Amino acid sequence: MLLPARSETLVLGREDVAKLLDIRDCIDAVEGAFLRHARGLTIPLEVLGAHVDGGSFHVKAAGMAGVESERAVFAAKINANFPDNPARRGLPTIQGVVALFDATSGRLLALFDSIEITSLRTAAATAVAAKHLAPRVVTGVAICGCGEQARNQIRALAAVRTLSRIVAIDSSSERAERLAADLSSELRVDVVVVANPEVAHDVNIWVTCTPAERWFLGRAHVRPGAFVAAVGADNPQKQEIEPELLANNVVIADVLEQCATIGDLHHALDAQLIRREDVRAELADIVAGSKVGRLSSEEIIVFDSTGTALEDVAVAALAYERALERGVGISIDLSGSGASIANSVDRAGAHVRT
Repeated sequence: MLLPARSETLVLGREDVAKLLDIRDCIDAVEGAFLRHARGLTIPLEVLGAHVDGGSFHVKAAGMAGVESERAVFAAKINANFPDNPARRGLPTIQGVVALFDATSGRLLALFDSIEITSLRTAAATAVAAKHLAPRVVTGVAICGCGEQARNQIRALAAVRTLSRIVAIDSSSERAERLAADLSSELRVDVVVVANPEVAHDVNIWVTCTPAERWFLGRAHVRPGAFVAAVGADNPQKQEIEPELLANNVVIADVLEQCATIGDLHHALDAQLIRREDVRAELADIVAGSKVGRLSSEEIIVFDSTGTALEDVAVAALAYERALERGVGISIDLSGSGASIANSVDRAGAHVRT
C-alpha cells in the first residue's frame, strides 16, 4: 500500500477501526509484518514499561521499511492496563493510543484509540501462529479468560482452523456464559462453560488471555499434540503457564527478547528450568520458513505471545489506508499555532468526515 502524503493527522476512534478492519485482513497484515521482520525489513522493536498501584503503562514501538510501492511507517503505542477498571470504575482494562508516522519524513499520519487495534492484532498473531503450528484437526478450543479479547481470539482461530467445539473458562461464570451465548450464535458452534482447566481434557488448542499472576495451566491439563497460545502475560508480574510446561515442550516466542523479559518464558528462565537457546524459534522464523515449528504430531507447542509493535504498525497502517479510501475519521492539523479540525479531501478525492 502506498500511503498518500497529507498535511493533517487523521484521528480514528475504536468504532472507526472496527468498521474498517476485518480479522482476516488483520491476520494477513500481521503475518506480512513477521515475514518482513525475518527479512530484515523492519525498524528495531522497543519496549518500555512503568508500574503504578493497580496497573501499568506500556510503550511499544516498531516500524516497517519501505519496499516497492509501500511507504516506510513507524508506530508507537502507549497503553494503560488496569485490570480492576471494569469492576471498580466502569472503565476498560486497557486504554491508550497508537501513533502512526511516516518513517521517511517523521510526519504524524494518524492517531488511533488503541483498544480495537490491540485486540485485533493480538488475535491475529495467535491465528498466524496457529496456522503454522496448531493441529490440522481441532478436537476443541479452550479459551481461558472470557473478556473482550476472547471474542477476537476465537474469531481469528476460526479463520485458520475449522472449529466445532469451544470450552469457555473464567473466574466469572456470568462472563463465561455471556461469551458462550455470543459465540455460539455468531459462529454456529457448540460452546460449553466449565469451571476450570481440569475439565477440558479433550481439547487440543488452548488460549489463555487473563490478567493472572499465578499460573493455572500446566502439564496435567494439556494433551500431546496440542497448541497453547499464552496471550495474557505481557509484564513480569503476570503468569498463566506452569514453567515446567514450557521447559518440557516446544516454545515459540513472538519476540524472544520480550518473552524472556515480560512473557511466561521469563518465569521458566528465572526458575532455571529452560535456557533462551532452548526456545525453538521466533514466530518470524516460522513464517519465513527458516525454522521448523512442529516436528511431530505429538509435540506440545507453546506460543508465548507478549504482543509486539510489529503487529500494531501492520494493523494501524492497514486501518489508515482503509480510512483514506473510505473517508472515515477526523482530520486535525496539529502543526500550526493551534490545533484545528480540517474538513478536507485527500489526494484520492475521498471526503474526510468531521
